[in-house]
Amino acid sequence: MAKNKVIDDLYDQLPQDTQEMVDRTISSIVQTKNKGGKVVVVTGSGPNLHEGVTTLIAELINKGVIDGITTSSAVVAHEMAGVLDKVKRVDGKKLGFTSDRLPRGDIFEVTLMSDDLLEQLKKDMVLDMKLIEKTLAADGNVIIKAAGNMAYPMGLWTEKLAKELLFYSKHLGISLEAAAGKGADPRTMLGAAAKRNIPYLVTVPQLVGGGMVGIAVADSISIAARTSQIAEMLGSADVIIESAVALTQEIHDGPFETYTGHGIWSEWDGYSVYRLEGKTLVRIDLDPNLKRAWDLDKRSSDVQRAIDEGAPKTKMFEIPFRMEMSGFARLENSIPVVGDIGVIWPIMADRIANELGLTLDFISFPQQTPEGQSMREWIVNEIKPIDTTRLYGN
Repeated sequence: MAKNKVIDDLYDQLPQDTQEMVDRTISSIVQTKNKGGKVVVVTGSGPNLHEGVTTLIAELINKGVIDGITTSSAVVAHEMAGVLDKVKRVDGKKLGFTSDRLPRGDIFEVTLMSDDLLEQLKKDMVLDMKLIEKTLAADGNVIIKAAGNMAYPMGLWTEKLAKELLFYSKHLGISLEAAAGKGADPRTMLGAAAKRNIPYLVTVPQLVGGGMVGIAVADSISIAARTSQIAEMLGSADVIIESAVALTQEIHDGPFETYTGHGIWSEWDGYSVYRLEGKTLVRIDLDPNLKRAWDLDKRSSDVQRAIDEGAPKTKMFEIPFRMEMSGFARLENSIPVVGDIGVIWPIMADRIANELGLTLDFISFPQQTPEGQSMREWIVNEIKPIDTTRLYGN
């Protein structure tokens, strides 16, 4: 792969300590893949979608670099609808809606879509074409946002499809994510995971979100089954990357992890468990306190000492100590990468691909750059919602 000047410039603009952590992460992933190991990614929603990171991760799944995904039900909802949409936003009251039926600001949104996609949706649900036409004719503004969501008809279509998929997934005894992946665009994480037959699961702390999709995801398999499958995925990983996601201690520790102690009684009772010991845990986060907590522990083991003594870490270190920082900082192979995921991920992907001799067909860029704006337009135009004709059957 040829050198990418834009990405080289992004790297050069990083602080030196962030460059060091990015280099360490790249080296760990390349070494892991060269020896046949596994890399699992724990993603949040929001910026991961808007910065093209989920699309880049899908590309890395398709190239065999990433071997498992955990994410949020909101990401499932948006990937079902095609990642990013263009929507027209208007004053809903001028369409005849009352304020108590509209979100804050009295905004009503309509998805801007091709005639082909509109015809596809007409096969799946009854559309109010007069409402769509009235909205398109009204004064308003057009923006790019996470697909589906509150825009008509894609948001409503996604929620109706989730309820349909709930019955189908329970019939098969699989997660809704696995059922939905069969018809998802392979350039989404959802579709790429299904295509490559790797695990893609919403974590328990991230079940809330995505409207009815979140409820359907949560109801598709039991909490016990979900946490067991996630534990199996994380247990198989040599490197775990956490990308702009909260509550990660509950995710990477969970009820079946024994190195931090949370799964000790599960092991006593004979359940399958795993250990974070020896694994590389990377966290990409904008919060500088992540690095401060990590530095404190690596210099003097203060975080582990506070835990051993049962001391309140927030008061001891005088920083707003999110709980997951303690579980992260005290792991021997943790790597804190303090930076914008929209910048960090393309740097990592480009360098990893180069070192592994891979050619990437897609690379993301920060959305505030010209390349990032073009990337977002490409996602809107190219990545499609679930094709319902491919969902059912063999």
